[in-house]
Amino acid sequence: MPDSAFIQVKNLVKYFPVYSTGLLTKKQVAQVHAVDHISFDINKQETFALVGESGCGKTTTARLILNLIEPTSGEVIIDGENIFEKFKSGDRAEKLKLRRKMQMVFQNPYGSLDPRMTICDIITEPMVIHGHVKKEERCERVYELLKLVGLEEYHAERYPHEFSGGQRQRICIARALAVEPQFIVADEPVSSLDVSIRAQILNLMDDLQKTMGLTYLYISHDLSSVRQVSQRVGVMYLGEIVELAETDELFDNPTHPYTQALIEAVPIPDPKIKNIKARLRGEVPSPITPPPGCRFNPRCPKATAKCSEVTPELTEFGKGHYVACFQH
Repeated sequence: MPDSAFIQVKNLVKYFPVYSTGLLTKKQVAQVHAVDHISFDINKQETFALVGESGCGKTTTARLILNLIEPTSGEVIIDGENIFEKFKSGDRAEKLKLRRKMQMVFQNPYGSLDPRMTICDIITEPMVIHGHVKKEERCERVYELLKLVGLEEYHAERYPHEFSGGQRQRICIARALAVEPQFIVADEPVSSLDVSIRAQILNLMDDLQKTMGLTYLYISHDLSSVRQVSQRVGVMYLGEIVELAETDELFDNPTHPYTQALIEAVPIPDPKIKNIKARLRGEVPSPITPPPGCRFNPRCPKATAKCSEVTPELTEFGKGHYVACFQH
């Protein structure tokens, strides 16, 4: 993977401690392996997607990249700067400078907006914190951002409860754009919206990327939207990346058995067709005690004895196509 990428994630690890508490004692008894030695890169003005089942570590990865939670180990380099070192050693001005580069659009537009604040106050708040827009210019800037995301000026004086889910997500996007970021994490931004509204939000994000030169990390389990918006895809399973490739290559030539199962599980819009290939046996193992070897081996139809003993490394299968599997 190239070192010239805009964002580089190297051997990123996050373990959450599990404690046993007594009357007077608190003892760590285990660890949740949320993210386990993953590496990937994102090029400038690219949309990179992370996909996988709920609980596989997608959102934790995003929060680590933005330094919203402390990593156990690993590096994240954005535009040549190691953000973990910067946040540990930098002063407030340095931290704010980094924060302006990267923003997040959260999954739930109903819970990510303060119901007591007007839309004007919500979008103005980042400008106040970062101080990059003069006080007398903030109101006009709010109007510009609202128009940019498809809303009207008069919406600025309303409260979040007066908007639909799609409109709220547009407000969340406007708030993220208020600090003029280069990189945006979109954590399942359309999962709680109606199907007709999803297309509008995805088209809006695509237009903003073209006009503003944005770089996206798009997190979703909706493979149809992933194929629509992303240029490359990483597939996660139980804290690890098991396959990584360009979008068309991944969908046309899925190599890891888990990726194949995900794609086969996409509903076919024909009631006469029954998709029985998509059924996986068993349940997702506990991230506290992940299985040895390949973590997918207890559910894999192609697993061998080697799969339960040796952990496969993410190796290049074709040009830009990486797979962590012994059976490809």
